[in-house]
Amino acid sequence: MEIKSAALIGVGAVGSYFAYGLPAKLGDRFCVIASGNRKERLEKEGIYINGARCPLNLKTAQKAGKVDLVLVATKQTALPEIMDDISALVGENTLVLSLLNGVTSEEIIGNEIGMEHMLYSLMRIDAVRDGNHMELHFDRIAGVFFGEKDHTEPTERVQAVLDLFEGTSVRANFVSDIMTDLWLKYVSNVSQNLPQAILGVGFGAYKDSEHVRAVATGLWQEVVQVAAKKGVRLPERLLLFHGTVKEAKFSTLQDLDAGRHTEIDIFAGEMMRMGKEFEIPVPYCEYTYHMIKALEEKNDGKFNY
Repeated sequence: MEIKSAALIGVGAVGSYFAYGLPAKLGDRFCVIASGNRKERLEKEGIYINGARCPLNLKTAQKAGKVDLVLVATKQTALPEIMDDISALVGENTLVLSLLNGVTSEEIIGNEIGMEHMLYSLMRIDAVRDGNHMELHFDRIAGVFFGEKDHTEPTERVQAVLDLFEGTSVRANFVSDIMTDLWLKYVSNVSQNLPQAILGVGFGAYKDSEHVRAVATGLWQEVVQVAAKKGVRLPERLLLFHGTVKEAKFSTLQDLDAGRHTEIDIFAGEMMRMGKEFEIPVPYCEYTYHMIKALEEKNDGKFNY
């Protein structure tokens, strides 16, 4: 199996990493999917990566047709509006990597196009987005991690993706237990992405303040309990992101600072749903959910007093 064509949906901080790295390998057989006003805006304004404009081969999904690999790099809230595009790109042997946060996007997409097209994946990236300007810290980007559920060795499909990224700037990593890795990222996001967004502080606060760390620990332990009901065993003890600078701001705080809506629904919101399903109290997640929703309302101008 060989991947000869690929399409990317979403060119934010995550998507731009692939928009930068894949054209050198695939040339015009790699495209960025956009339509309507968004396509016009990207054609006019483009995106900038570390100060330089990044060339984009923009196509509608209908124009691109069936491709070998689809990379989904939007926010999960955008999934309903891009599902038709994903379907238009998927042929009989197309693979799909969903690079979204959370632990549900593969099933959401797979329920529409068929789970046989899905590889489970996650991103570990150090990037900051300011409008259409992306700052990628390539020396601190671990890259894309992926694998197949219940396969501890690379399958032919996984190897095809590894071969595609070989020789590019995209760092690709096979994961033998991808479900545990997905949940490890999820528990880290819930416990460390969210508290700093409420407080408006850098990552260093988790180490320097016992109180910030206590909130992170409470969130972590709630996810551990829910993950166990899903058949995933996570470490009981809070593990802080390794090698992260103390000034680091993760995606939720970046979104709030930029006046954007966050992904709180797939973090604390999804935890509330799963907690209810399994009859597990998740008070830390409930509090965090409502606090960040209130900050979104404040950004929206619902109250300014």
